[in-house]
Amino acid sequence: MTSRVPFYILITMLVVVGVCLSWFRHTTYSVPWTPGETRQVWDVEARIKFDALGEPVKVSMAAPQTQEGFTLTDETTSSPGYGVAFLNTEHGRRAEWSIRHAEGPQVLYYKTQLLVDDQANVEPIAPEEGVFRSISLDGPQESAAHSLLDQARQRSADNITLTRELIKQFNDPDNQNASLLLNEFSKEKAISTLLTMEKIHSKTVGTLWLEDGRRRQSVMPMIEVWDGDHWQLFNPVNGEQGKPENLVIWDKSNVSLLDVVGGKQSQIHFSMIAQNISPKQATSKKISSDDLLNFSIHSLPLEEQSMFKTIMLIPIGALIVVFLRVLIGLKTSGTFMPVLIAVAFVQTQLVTGIIGFLLIVGTGLFIRGYLSRLNLLLVARISAVIITVIMIISVFTVVAFKIGLTEGLAITFFPMIILSWTVERMSILWEEEGWKEVLIQGGGSLFTAILVYLAMTNPFVQHLTFNFIGLQLVILAMILILGNYTGYRLSELRRFKPLAED
Repeated sequence: MTSRVPFYILITMLVVVGVCLSWFRHTTYSVPWTPGETRQVWDVEARIKFDALGEPVKVSMAAPQTQEGFTLTDETTSSPGYGVAFLNTEHGRRAEWSIRHAEGPQVLYYKTQLLVDDQANVEPIAPEEGVFRSISLDGPQESAAHSLLDQARQRSADNITLTRELIKQFNDPDNQNASLLLNEFSKEKAISTLLTMEKIHSKTVGTLWLEDGRRRQSVMPMIEVWDGDHWQLFNPVNGEQGKPENLVIWDKSNVSLLDVVGGKQSQIHFSMIAQNISPKQATSKKISSDDLLNFSIHSLPLEEQSMFKTIMLIPIGALIVVFLRVLIGLKTSGTFMPVLIAVAFVQTQLVTGIIGFLLIVGTGLFIRGYLSRLNLLLVARISAVIITVIMIISVFTVVAFKIGLTEGLAITFFPMIILSWTVERMSILWEEEGWKEVLIQGGGSLFTAILVYLAMTNPFVQHLTFNFIGLQLVILAMILILGNYTGYRLSELRRFKPLAED
C-alpha cells in the first residue's frame, strides 16, 4: 500500500505556507483581513500608445495633482529608454518623456496613487483679471451666441447661475441657437466661448470617473467657472454643479491632455483599481522597487490587475464545485462548466444571466434535436452547434435591444464554446437517460453556478482572494483533501433510509 505520509506533508506545507504568506502581508503591509477597515487608495494608470517616426520624440501629458477629495501620494512611470521629468508649467503639472531616436509602435505608462482624503484642500489659483482670449464668430453664430447670452442673463443672478442657464439651453434639443453653435463646436467649447464673451473666467478640464476594475477609460471634459473665490465644476452633459466623490480632475491645463512630437496616431487610455490600505501606508513613500511586493499582482499594470481580480476568484468556484460533487453528490453537466457560467453571471448580473442561460440552452437543445436526425459526424455536429449558439445569442441580443431591454445585451459575455458543449452533452444525455436526467444535471449546474456567483460577488471573498495570494495555497490544500475522500456522498445516504425506519 502506498504511504499517505508524503500527501499529508504536502497538505501541511501548503496550508502553512499559505497562512504565513497571508499573515506576513497583513502584518508587514497593514492589509486588513476584512474590507472597509482602512482608507481607500486609487491606483490610476495612463497607457500611451503611438507610432514613432524614427526621429527624436517628445511626449507631454497633463498630470494630476492634489485636489479636493484626493491627495496625490505617489507617481511612477514605466518607459524603457526614455528620459522622464515632471514639470510645473504655467498650464499646470505635466509628465514629459523624451528620447533621441525611436521608431515603430511605442507604449508608455504613467501610474499615480490618489488617497481618498476628505481633508485634502488646495488653495485655488485665481485667474488673471481682465485677460480674456479673443473670440471670432461669423455672423449667424455671433447672433445665436448673443441670443443665448441674453436669455441666460435674464434668468440668472451671477456667474454661476448664468453658467447653469447656458448649460440648460445647450441640453435643450429644441433650441435652434444652441444647435447652430453645436454644429461647429463641442458642447464644452461652445459654453466656454459664450462665458468668455460674457467676460467670465472659465476653463475646460479633463476628468475621470473612478470605478474599481475599469479599463480603457477616456477623459471626460467638464467646465470650471470662477465665482470670485473658487473654481466651480459643471458637468456639461447634465448641468450638475460640484465635484462628485468618485470624480478626479486629471487635466487642468485647459490646453491639451497629450502632445506627441515625433510620432503619429497617439492614443491614451486609463485603467483604475481601488485598494484598501492603512492611512499610514497611504501617505508614506511607495514601497521600494526591490521589495517583495513587486513580485505580487500589485506590481502588474492596472489593466492586468483588473483582469486578475476576476481570475483569482475562480479557485473559490472550483472549491465549491468539488465540495458539491464529492461530498453532496450533486450532479452537474460538465465538471467546471458552472464556474465559467458563474463568471458570465458576474458580468451580466444574476437574473439577466439566468434568463439568458435558460433561453440559449433551451433553444439550443431544440435545434440540436433536429441535428441529431441528420446523423452527422461528431466534429461537424459540434461545429454546427457552436454556430447555432452564436446565432441564438446574436438574435436574442438584437431582439432585446429592439424592445428596449438593454440588460439583454450582456448575454454576449457567455462562453460560447462551453455553452455549445453543454447543449451537446445535454442532448446526448436526453437521448440516453431521458429528460429527467437532463433536468437533474441542468438544474444542478444552474444551482452550482448561482452559489459560485454569490461567493464571487461577496466583498469579503473578493478582498481576501485579491489581496492575499497565499490563500490560494490553502484552497488548493482543501481541494486535494476533498479529492482524497472516498466515503458516501450525502445524496447517497437516502438509500439507507428504509434501514433507519426499521
